[in-house]
Amino acid sequence: MPGREVLPSTLRRSPEKAQRTWEKTHDSAVETYGEGERAHRAAFAAVKHSFEKVGDHWEPKGRKGPSDRQAEGGGPARRAPTAGGVDANATKDHLMQVAKKLDVPGRSRMTKPELVKAIEKANDRATRKARGD
Repeated sequence: MPGREVLPSTLRRSPEKAQRTWEKTHDSAVETYGEGERAHRAAFAAVKHSFEKVGDHWEPKGRKGPSDRQAEGGGPARRAPTAGGVDANATKDHLMQVAKKLDVPGRSRMTKPELVKAIEKANDRATRKARGD
């Protein structure tokens, strides 16, 4: 199934480059693994290399690279938790800016891991709201 047909809603609200990255990677992964979760995980991994989730969409990161410890690992697929599109490898200052943009309460007293979790929750809320859930 072509990636454009199964493009997630968060990517439909994102820059064209993020959409193209997901589609090309998804289509290539479908040829290798077949349609399904594995192809979708591969496509999201490619998006997370250059984009981070902010609210209900994806925005370009300041630098390319893995977004969290799971993405850094490489090798065989593991079922370790990810940061859900939050660039957990970003600086605390960057995470504070994202948290401010998302109006995360109590952000000034949070540690870096707490900021990552709070941003992830805020992103999930924004996505649910955008989908009408």
